[in-house]
Amino acid sequence: MSDTCSCDTPRESRPLIDLWQARDQVIALATPVTGTECVRSHHARGRVLATSLHARMDVPNVDNSAMDGYALRLADLKDHVGLPVLLRVPAGSMPEPLPFGGCARIFTGAPIPHGADVVVPQEHVRLDDKGQIYFPKDLRQGQHIRRRGEELREGALLLDAGERLDAIRLALLAAQGLTDVPCRPRLRVAIISTGTELVNPGQALSPGQIYNSNAEMLHALAQDQHVELVDLGNIEDTRQDLENALRYASRQADLIVCSGGVSVGEEDHVRPCLEQLGGISLSGVAMKPGKPFTLGYIGESQASGTPLLGLPGNPTAALVSWHLLGLPLLQRLQGRNLAPLARFPVHAGFTFRANPARHQLLRVYLDHSDVAPVARIAGAQGSNMLKCAAHADGYLVVPPGLQVVPGQRLDYLPLSQFAR
Repeated sequence: MSDTCSCDTPRESRPLIDLWQARDQVIALATPVTGTECVRSHHARGRVLATSLHARMDVPNVDNSAMDGYALRLADLKDHVGLPVLLRVPAGSMPEPLPFGGCARIFTGAPIPHGADVVVPQEHVRLDDKGQIYFPKDLRQGQHIRRRGEELREGALLLDAGERLDAIRLALLAAQGLTDVPCRPRLRVAIISTGTELVNPGQALSPGQIYNSNAEMLHALAQDQHVELVDLGNIEDTRQDLENALRYASRQADLIVCSGGVSVGEEDHVRPCLEQLGGISLSGVAMKPGKPFTLGYIGESQASGTPLLGLPGNPTAALVSWHLLGLPLLQRLQGRNLAPLARFPVHAGFTFRANPARHQLLRVYLDHSDVAPVARIAGAQGSNMLKCAAHADGYLVVPPGLQVVPGQRLDYLPLSQFAR
């Protein structure tokens, strides 16, 4: 694919790019950051692993008990007579071998004494007044014993390069005694809002002005990905002001996110600025909301320059295009391994006719009152309306031109996946 789209075709007449093709192209154009930082594990949450890690020891590192109970040698159960308790084995100890003709009181995680071949949970035994322990008849060798290395063998792959470190992965590293983790550098993301009409929350509104909700939303969405933010605030609707901001942002950040100004009006300056300072790789996507989405760069090429995400100015359009197109680009820039979109079919609980030329991403909630979940419209679907998105569980994907009827099965994308 060429780094730049042709500028000979008038913007209004360029064919829109299919949503899923656009997603693939955006991902393919991302050049991950390079370099490695050694990060203390308790500061590594949300960071991206730079190199694959392998187990330094077996897990478990000894045979141990999965239960509080009694360890014994099956061969000692002659005629199911009671056995005396001859050892006590707490977790963290190194027990002596189990004497013949007796059992060991053992606790969860404690090493299995040499000679024992089964553990019986304490609730399954009977204790008589002479201290003899009586066991059930249906015992099998190896019951309730965690074998050394049954989870991991020394040298086995622990985590792949490109995995995002969360609580579970950090616990896995801690179980290997690791305290320092090789991570990719944190991505620096510059966020720009365009529009003379925008006012920051907390300030007084003049006639014709609106509060800048996109900046708040995009800051939060970027912080979900544990990036370093460069906030460039609101930029006036002039080409020169935007050019100056983009030049500065390209020197300060690994990715520029710009909301507004990507359409084709006289006051929409993002694309002309990109054509002047770099290029446009992709513009106009067959999705609703989010059609004006633009991917470009500041510099000589998409590969060597600073990528720029041009998001629509309407808040929900910005949100949807971020989730479907902007987020995978950011995550690839971080060096992350991308999982496929989580999607599954659900039944529609409404009637709807889709846009004839674009995939439509309807904000819906799932009604679980029946046997199978049913997708219901979360509210008015205008691209300027945030309330429906705030009450939605996910997106229902409606192909172009489809007449949706109640009970029809359509792909559903849970919103929860976009916060990971």
